[in-house]
Amino acid sequence: MPKSAPAPSLFAPAEPLAVRLRPRTLEELVGQENLLAPGKALGDAIRRGDVGSTIFWGPPGSGKTTLAGLIARYTEREFVAFSAVTEGVPRVREIIKEAEQRRTISGRGTILFCDEIHRFNRAQQDAFLPHVENGVITLIGATTENPSFELTSALLSRCRVYVLEPLSAAQVTQLIERALADSERGVGSLQLVADPAAIALLAEQADGDARRALAVIEAAAQQVGAGGRITRELVVDVLARRVPMYDKGGEGHYNLISALHKAVRGSDPQGALYWLARMIEGGEDPLYIARRVVRMATEDIGLADPQALNVTLAAKDAFHFLGSPEGELAIAQAVVYLATAPKSNRVYLAYGEALDAARDSPAAPVPLHIRNAPTGLMKDLGYGKGYQYAHSFPDAYVPQEYLPEEMTGKVFYQPGELGFEKKIKERLEYWDRIKRGNDPVPGDDIGGEG
Repeated sequence: MPKSAPAPSLFAPAEPLAVRLRPRTLEELVGQENLLAPGKALGDAIRRGDVGSTIFWGPPGSGKTTLAGLIARYTEREFVAFSAVTEGVPRVREIIKEAEQRRTISGRGTILFCDEIHRFNRAQQDAFLPHVENGVITLIGATTENPSFELTSALLSRCRVYVLEPLSAAQVTQLIERALADSERGVGSLQLVADPAAIALLAEQADGDARRALAVIEAAAQQVGAGGRITRELVVDVLARRVPMYDKGGEGHYNLISALHKAVRGSDPQGALYWLARMIEGGEDPLYIARRVVRMATEDIGLADPQALNVTLAAKDAFHFLGSPEGELAIAQAVVYLATAPKSNRVYLAYGEALDAARDSPAAPVPLHIRNAPTGLMKDLGYGKGYQYAHSFPDAYVPQEYLPEEMTGKVFYQPGELGFEKKIKERLEYWDRIKRGNDPVPGDDIGGEG
């Protein structure tokens, strides 16, 4: 099939409207101009018919599956869809075997489209690697989760990652109007009348999800029948949930998580609970929120309350154990705990400074006295010589240098005055007096939890 010729429809009329209306060419695709417009790397690669293994990261209904199918069309490869939710490695092996036979017999390549690829664990993801490397398959993975957290570095190194954005309200409107007008693949043959207010509401409430918008149109069409009228009230009824949820006027996914994080950092449990509820009600994945809450525990509470990390990890485990909606209460409890905990970003800042120092001095030698000395030769070379075992001294502390010589005296971590860090500060000051040869202040006590 010439790449310039429109492809025949692959979708039977009995299939869902969103499937029937999937674009057959790049020109039919709505949205993702930042990736597909002429001059953009992905769009140009698709038009050339030369696309390698790829990861599409984006929200539901943003076109990940559609793009994978278009790549198969333009590159004239076999398209095999696979879901990491319902299938496993045995099915991957079957697909690989079929791909090898196809390449041997006809020379035709295979695109293996893995939906929800983040659902695979590390070992399962590794099953793709040799077949991606030897060209038996071109892997296209789709994920709604951050690939940096969910996919292995080995897999990421073999794939290009493209970020898909949710569709705008105007783009969703375009798709709705196309569905209403198209008599072949849409519902145009029903000659429906849709009020502008109904279309505007649906475009707003679809949250950038084309599939959701078209599902509502299909349900509304079934309800009113041929020649019927789709009103705003009908759209509200079909949506079956309060509006607005995610406001495309500026309160999108990242704005809401930002609001939650900043309310926690600002010690406002009321605001934190509200933004948490907004995200849950808007359909956000609770585990995404749980991961961000764990980050808040380390970034904004830190050692001012070391228990914060345990609380947030326990909330994540509780959600895994209970599921929704019961498990969401555990996340709410963790959010309130963080919002009302003493705050410190001293570890966060210290680690950043330590990273900068490590990058500036990547070859600084380890001092001889703290090097490992497993062999006689290494001991003869001075490895480990002069090391003093801390537990052999009072308070399990003895002054000795642990930084490279060029960084002697460098201070990264400076504890604050709040919560448990106040006790840590006292300990460091106590040890510093010993290091400087001064007697500890009478009554000093570096033990206990403070």
